[in-house]
Amino acid sequence: MNLIKVAAGVVNQTPLAWESNKNNIIACIEEAKKQEISLLCLPELCITGYGCEDMFYAQSTCDSALDALEDIVLHTSSIAVCVGLPIRINNHIYNAACLIVNKQIRGFACKKTLANNGIHYETRWFQHWPVGEKTELRIGEFTYPVGDLLFEVGGVKIGFEICEDAWVANRPGRELYLKGCDVILNPTASHFAFFKTQTRERLVQDGSRAFGVAYIYANLLGNEAGRAIFDGDAMIAQAGEMLVSGTRFSYKDYYLTSAVIDLDKIRLEQSQNLFQFKASNAIIQVLFDYPEIPPFKNHYALEHWEANGFQKEEEFARAIALALFDYLRKSRSNGWVISLSGGADSSAITALCYLAIEMAVTELGLDGFKEKLKYIKAIQQCTSVAELSAALITNIYQGTQNSSSDTRHSATSLAKDLNTTFYDIDINGLVETYKGLIQGAIGRDLSWQTDDLALQNIQARVRSPSAWLLANINNALLLSTSNRSEASVGYATMDGDTSGSISPIAGIDKHWLRHWLRWLENTGLGGTHKIKGLNAMNNLQPTAELRPLEAKQIDEEDLMPYDLLNAIETSAIRDKKSPTDCLKIMEMEFEGVYTREKLITSIERFFRLFARNQWKRERYAPSFHVDDRNLDPRSWLRFPILSGGFEKEIEEMLDYANNAGKGKRRGKIGF
Repeated sequence: MNLIKVAAGVVNQTPLAWESNKNNIIACIEEAKKQEISLLCLPELCITGYGCEDMFYAQSTCDSALDALEDIVLHTSSIAVCVGLPIRINNHIYNAACLIVNKQIRGFACKKTLANNGIHYETRWFQHWPVGEKTELRIGEFTYPVGDLLFEVGGVKIGFEICEDAWVANRPGRELYLKGCDVILNPTASHFAFFKTQTRERLVQDGSRAFGVAYIYANLLGNEAGRAIFDGDAMIAQAGEMLVSGTRFSYKDYYLTSAVIDLDKIRLEQSQNLFQFKASNAIIQVLFDYPEIPPFKNHYALEHWEANGFQKEEEFARAIALALFDYLRKSRSNGWVISLSGGADSSAITALCYLAIEMAVTELGLDGFKEKLKYIKAIQQCTSVAELSAALITNIYQGTQNSSSDTRHSATSLAKDLNTTFYDIDINGLVETYKGLIQGAIGRDLSWQTDDLALQNIQARVRSPSAWLLANINNALLLSTSNRSEASVGYATMDGDTSGSISPIAGIDKHWLRHWLRWLENTGLGGTHKIKGLNAMNNLQPTAELRPLEAKQIDEEDLMPYDLLNAIETSAIRDKKSPTDCLKIMEMEFEGVYTREKLITSIERFFRLFARNQWKRERYAPSFHVDDRNLDPRSWLRFPILSGGFEKEIEEMLDYANNAGKGKRRGKIGF
């Protein structure tokens, strides 16, 4: 039998962290050799890290990548390994995968299709490699083939689809199929998004079937550069059959997903298909001996949490928790500080920090966890998750005369349940001091009748210095507590609740977040990790508590119902629908739920507020990317700070509403 043991290697890298990146790669290769793997695929740009941004332009980046490559080569005896790095040819930079076989560089395959949408900006730094072209790259005294290459390693033909290459209609796998390719390697840096793993599975499985090959897919892992999260997806398929898939959202530095492929089965599949053979003059011949191995039964199965019916809830928890953990350790911070108001947003972030600790300890063990964060002296004597929580998570509740006992109870009950370090301070005196200073300066008293917004905002802003002070004292990360619904309409106080170095939930809408918090209390992560301390918060109405208590301030009355806000945002911003089209869609979606007048006023309000508040979104702390509804202007959605404010489009909607709504003439609606 013609069997080969292959693997996808996943590594958690950091841009421009040369030693740790190289060490992770070498450790992964050494582990592959221990497991007697003959062919190992490592992720795209894994030597440099994917998110180097404009440092890809620096000559030193390409030079350091080649230096690291030469060190990696020394560890590849008796194995074929693919590693990703940028290379410079004729003053152009290319995204390349280097194939190393038995301690020798055999060539560089270059990416043909560059990702250039949303979070990806590859055409800023890299050039597309032309189909069919080939050249050479000199490294020291030797030159190596570069370009659109096919490698024949020990009689096994190996080709490449690098990440985006596999996502386009005319993917390179078709040409490789015509050349009799046996194995396609896909080194990738595919950012996490909800349910995206299902699309990847189809690309891998369908590619292996359509091209009659074994297909090896290896993704990066973790919060690499700040915004993007990589889930460490790894898959191996053969002739349409998924052989194995790896774990996702691991806290390890590297791991392997291995399978045994059957070359005879692959070639039988190709021999039964009719196709026109295409000769290639770019096949790199490499001598290599594959060990003889016995038959092996590959086992493909979803992870237990992926099969429990709550994939989005699970993915959100695991992705953000891993991102928070990586952001903490890669920034060498000593913990997290959250201004815990007792509301949904700050409670969710506190819970996510706790889950990061709990899941990391579950996977790595207590000693492994402390080793990962060995620079934090305060945790080295901790003997439990509860003690780690107290050492790493700091909550501060900052009440005023407008704060209720309900929100204080919500905050204290969650902090007690998770054993976080908790401070309860009264900031009413600070608010009154600022009011007094300004009243003296302008010569009049401030009142809720004339200065409502200013009086609300000063309370939120006064909370910021105390939270920052705690973060600075502890060398900790202050986490911003804004969600996407608030970001879309600017329902947040700049330099108040937007304060922080990272905004963990800014990609999530408030309506779904509230659902997730109820799920976390009652169902829990994996069906077992429940947080009962969320009960008090889950029974509260969302409120900013910035007006006097007798005003009974409710967020959804200030804005609009959160389910409606989310639906309007989806149509208006993600799908780029006009106000008139939004109205038609909302009438269909919320028939019998909200009045037509409510829909019209909410849509008008949304468009006006969205246009008016781009300046806030430009100043928000960086957010973690989780789907194509992200509003972060740095990584997904760009919008002008100054604009016409949709005035024409809103007028067109009002004309439609007054004259043609649902084909019925209605009385004129006043606004």
